Amino acid sequence: MTIEIPGYRPGTYTIDPAHSEVGFSVRHMMISKVKGAFHVIEGTIVAPENPLEASVTAKADVASINTKDEGRDQHLRSADFFDAEQFPTIEFVSTGVREEDGEFLVDGDLTIHGVTQPVTFNLELGGFGTDPWGNFKAGATGTAKVDRESFGLTWNAALETGGVLVGKDVTITLDLQASLQA
Repeated sequence: MTIEIPGYRPGTYTIDPAHSEVGFSVRHMMISKVKGAFHVIEGTIVAPENPLEASVTAKADVASINTKDEGRDQHLRSADFFDAEQFPTIEFVSTGVREEDGEFLVDGDLTIHGVTQPVTFNLELGGFGTDPWGNFKAGATGTAKVDRESFGLTWNAALETGGVLVGKDVTITLDLQASLQA
């Protein structure tokens, strides 16, 4: 099955780190959410004639984590969580693209903390266009929910009022912009 997407151009796209990030949110103290982001350090999207045959590879820098609290960021970089020294990147490699009920889904393998798990991102195409310098761009946002403990991120603290400090479910949001290679 081949689908048509207005403005779509086949080719190989390079993810632009200056216009892309890996964001996340996780329940904190069972009452609110903490949000943060990692900087994308590299990525490629191969877009053949049939968009459903596209593939994506991407890496984010664990040490770049930013939750707007340097003390928390240092703790997240430590062996209690991401262990940035031993596992410096988060990586995603797609295994397939599909369309269901008018939505695009990107299946793939997500590696965090040295553990690889299958994950499916719901993809929202932002669109396509040419920048003022003649470079053709594509933009998209992908979201997925993962269980952080399945990646070995199990640190937590019990609260006096019941519950725990950090929730298990993490929502990942990929905001990506990529340039078509000449």
